[in-house]
Amino acid sequence: MKQLSGLDAAFLYLETPTTFGHVTGLMIFERPSPDYDPYAAVYAKFASLVGALEPLRRRLVEVPFGLDHPYWVFDPNFDLDYHIRELHLARPGLVDQLGEQVCRIVGRPMDRTRPLWEVYVIDGLADGRWALLTKYHHATIDGASGMLMLQIVTDTQPDAPPPGEGPSWEPEKLPSTAELLGRTAGHLARNPFLALRVQARIVGRLADAAGIHSVSSAASRAGDAVKWAAQLGLRNRGSRPNVSLPAITAPPTPWNKTISAHRRFAMRTTSLDNVKRLKDATGSTVNDVVMAICAGGLREYLLAHDALPDRPLRAMVPVSIRTGDEADPWTNRVSAIVAELPTDCADPVERVARCRKAMQDAKRTHELVPAAELVDLSRYSSPVLATAAVRLASRLRLADRVSQPFNVVISNVPGPRQPLYFAGAKLCHQFPVSIVTDGQGLNITVVSYLDRLDFGFIADRELVPDVWDLADMHVAEITRLFEATGAQWAQPPQPPSPRRGPTQKPVKKSVKKQKSTTGRR
Repeated sequence: MKQLSGLDAAFLYLETPTTFGHVTGLMIFERPSPDYDPYAAVYAKFASLVGALEPLRRRLVEVPFGLDHPYWVFDPNFDLDYHIRELHLARPGLVDQLGEQVCRIVGRPMDRTRPLWEVYVIDGLADGRWALLTKYHHATIDGASGMLMLQIVTDTQPDAPPPGEGPSWEPEKLPSTAELLGRTAGHLARNPFLALRVQARIVGRLADAAGIHSVSSAASRAGDAVKWAAQLGLRNRGSRPNVSLPAITAPPTPWNKTISAHRRFAMRTTSLDNVKRLKDATGSTVNDVVMAICAGGLREYLLAHDALPDRPLRAMVPVSIRTGDEADPWTNRVSAIVAELPTDCADPVERVARCRKAMQDAKRTHELVPAAELVDLSRYSSPVLATAAVRLASRLRLADRVSQPFNVVISNVPGPRQPLYFAGAKLCHQFPVSIVTDGQGLNITVVSYLDRLDFGFIADRELVPDVWDLADMHVAEITRLFEATGAQWAQPPQPPSPRRGPTQKPVKKSVKKQKSTTGRR
């Protein structure tokens, strides 16, 4: 029996009838032989891993009245058949049909009385391939531990031996209400003092960064410390670069509103070698180029919808704070930075330069903040207050009335460079499917694998109905960058995977009576 950290539990508290806290990955495999049975292979593999991987066998036990963070308990009623599911696409099995199935799966909450994971074997893809959709709650894993899970589930050789039975494990008895309340009473008695100790460490870190070396000198130099923190190093102009703080709020966009329970998902792939050519041509990093691709794609989308703000958008970028020394890898160790996206800039090359500077500034700001201590401090938050606040904000639709601190979440996750296999089936792509929340109806996640970058676009179904167009605009931005920089393609651009057709908004009736038309969905 193990209690969730405050950050792990936060992904439970953010859930509402329209917001879900699970993250999903879509892996596409080549079929090694015509008689290959992907469902049997997936079932055998996960059956062998249940005893080895805690996240697969542990379920939640929530504290009565939300007085404390929940606990993990090895499920006494574990049922592997519940977690492994199979479905087939109708012909012709095109990429947007696969995306629609993903939307339906991610648009359903997970059952908290069972371990918080599901896997879906999806067959019937047009090219004879098959897909594996993994759905884990964010309370269980973050991006880095998700990559660890990928390494455990897959093999590095196509002829790896079949999985065995796996280690045995013992289920746990569910704790009684009295036991949970007894534990809670002890935690509530200690938490104020523990929280003060964490706060003291935070103050110490900030003091060290500002050059304050003793408590007695803190009062006399408080004014200097405040000025130093606000200017982020302007006291030492000779050794520290100028860092400008971003705006407090982000400009409005069509997707920065209250979301529904329904999703749209699009996926696209590009060559990693081509992105590296752009990196070399602009003197930036791969991540800078990815951010510039997103800035250009979002700019084109907003221009097409006559909704481009005159100020740059702001992106929240998750950052792992793992050290590698964590005793428990199956927990969240993640922070975030906020950087400007130069969507107000028409020059593609200048957008790369501005993305590079914005990321550098954001990283310097992040280094000033003791992220690990802030994560620890979340352990002492009130679950009942956190849940009530999120649900009240959702009911009042505050996202429609209040400016957001950022416009979009953009993640760039480095993946493996060697081929991976699942029971002999070669992994071709791994498309990430992340989370959207009220006020943040669009999420863009990029994962590298072998020589390519796989983009996953998840959005609210009503706020971004044409998400496939948005995805294609991101791919088109790569061509614009090559044309603007004069760089040579490492690989010729490939046509996108075919789909049935563009998804369009229904045409609303005007005041005058007109024949209504709808696009195919």
